[in-house]
Amino acid sequence: MPNSSQKHSILILPDQLSERHAALLAAKKGRDQLLFVESRQTFGKLPYHRHRLMLLLSAMRHYAAEREAEGWDVEYHRLENSADMRSVLEAHCRHYKPSSLLVAQPNNYDEQLALKMLEGKLPIPLTIVPTTQFLCTREDFVEMAGGKKRLLMETFYREMRRRTGLLMEAEDASKPLGGQWNYDQENRATYADWKKAGMPRPKKSLRLEQDEITRDVARELEVIYPDAPGKAADFALPVTRKEALDSLREFIDSRLPEFGTWQDLMVSEDGDLFHSILSPMLNIGLLDPMECALAAEKSCKAGKAPLHAVEGFIRQVIGWREFVNGVYWLKMPEYALVNGLNATRSLPEFFYSGQTSMNCLSTALRETLARGFNHHIQRLMILGNFLLMAGVNPQEALRWFNEMYVDAHDWVMAANVLGMALHADGGYMATKPYAASGAYISKMSNYCSSCSFSPSIKSGKGACPLNLLYWNFFETHQDLLIRNPRTAMPVRSWQKRDAKERLKIVAEAKSFLDSLSPHQGSRS
Repeated sequence: MPNSSQKHSILILPDQLSERHAALLAAKKGRDQLLFVESRQTFGKLPYHRHRLMLLLSAMRHYAAEREAEGWDVEYHRLENSADMRSVLEAHCRHYKPSSLLVAQPNNYDEQLALKMLEGKLPIPLTIVPTTQFLCTREDFVEMAGGKKRLLMETFYREMRRRTGLLMEAEDASKPLGGQWNYDQENRATYADWKKAGMPRPKKSLRLEQDEITRDVARELEVIYPDAPGKAADFALPVTRKEALDSLREFIDSRLPEFGTWQDLMVSEDGDLFHSILSPMLNIGLLDPMECALAAEKSCKAGKAPLHAVEGFIRQVIGWREFVNGVYWLKMPEYALVNGLNATRSLPEFFYSGQTSMNCLSTALRETLARGFNHHIQRLMILGNFLLMAGVNPQEALRWFNEMYVDAHDWVMAANVLGMALHADGGYMATKPYAASGAYISKMSNYCSSCSFSPSIKSGKGACPLNLLYWNFFETHQDLLIRNPRTAMPVRSWQKRDAKERLKIVAEAKSFLDSLSPHQGSRS
């Protein structure tokens, strides 16, 4: 902790905009200075989606302006004057001569590595304090992992429920509310179920208007990153704490009651449906995970939202989100290079254009390219499913997800993409590869009804490419997958098929894959 009699500088990173910022809590107004840097080295590291850039830059500028209005001494460096973090910090130290530089633990490994490299090169001490943006510390996760060969999110989630007391019985805090830990079986309604229920939709949420700060960011990006995907005019995410809280309340009141039932549903006319779209704000600190979970729990206890919906939401916030962060810090930097299925195909060009005759992929990709967002089932069972079965190189896939999503940060995407979607970590965090044929997409969406391919045709003319890729995936990895109790059945089913039929399907799958044009930015 800093010496109370000396002046210190507090470095606020772009994804650490919490009112409970760890370094800010250790600082003193009137004595210490807050430092914000829009480093072009950071914001230009990848060709990021325009909405991601707008969110981070506008939110950071609003956050700095709010702190300044509270009486903090603020120094702010904008993109046009900030080539890289190191040069800005060195100039700051020379000019202001603070006693030390205080920063919260970076959320991403490369940022932590960069800070460590700065230690000893700056003329002042660098102090890193534990982050307050997660409920489970990195040290606690290491202890819970306990050297296990693989981890189960469900086990971790139950421990997090016990630690937080969320959705636990009042009479016995060791027992889950309602007698069950997990209500996932009640959260898998299909497209047919949705139609039968009258195709329910939430009330249309109010569109947030861009203020002058956000419009100013948009104008700058047109100059500095003119080729970024997405249109500035379509950006409507919260960029202040107040707007983020308003979005949380809107979700709790209007969407949470139906969220559980329809959370796996995919509807082409309404990509969001009952999903919260809170992750972009959670991941930069405008929202706190515990306050989101408590708001959902309060709604349940007030009888406004059913337990199965609330449990599903809380599991995502304190279970899955904390789990992928824990796996990331437990396994990095080696985790970034995993490729357990030896997938080597280049990312197809249509991931950057959305132009493919497969309607499920086209719909999901066009949503992503337009606004940098779609929900978890589209990411896992449409995009991830295709990348897995097509054998796309996991590092190329991870790069694309990090480029395109407004809620993307390396700590979020690494385990989600490499572990969950692509099974590249050998099953460390997912008990099976999430491979699915066209039948699943047809069951859970309306994508297939307007597609040039049919999910009911297994091979030959008009066959859904996902059907071909599904069986080709089990052919390619049968020696591995037959040893997994959760995938042994489809492998045996495949092996029992007529040899000529198997050869035909594999040949058609190979022909389809060979027809894919690789993205020009892929590995040569």
